[in-house]
Amino acid sequence: MKFIRQPVEETTVNLTPLIDVVFLLLIFFMVSTSFTKEREITIDLPEATGEAPMVDPLQIEILVSANGEYAVNGKRLVNRELTTLRKALIEVSDGDTDLPLVIRADKDTAYQSVISAMDVAGKLGFTRQSLPIQSTSGQ
Repeated sequence: MKFIRQPVEETTVNLTPLIDVVFLLLIFFMVSTSFTKEREITIDLPEATGEAPMVDPLQIEILVSANGEYAVNGKRLVNRELTTLRKALIEVSDGDTDLPLVIRADKDTAYQSVISAMDVAGKLGFTRQSLPIQSTSGQ
């Protein structure tokens, strides 16, 4: 007796519904997530003990006051704009970005002002930036 064999079908897994569910979850999380932009960063800075670093007479010093005003090498800038700070750094450095740059800030300064000053200096090419700290006494 001759039996007719049924052709064997290959079993496959259909991934289309899985991909649909993954995309729906992705869209759900993207829509339900809220993004906020931080304006100021508030942190408690550590204090350090040790010897004071040697001061380079040709260094550029940026002072940041508690209300966010800038002064470059003791000369107060006319406003708080970063373009003014940029022009002052270019003028003081005469294009020499290898000079050490010291950023001193008041303890009550918003850290965003310090970050902005570092960002302006970094974009100009100053790589030798430092943030001095006040050492604790009696230790």
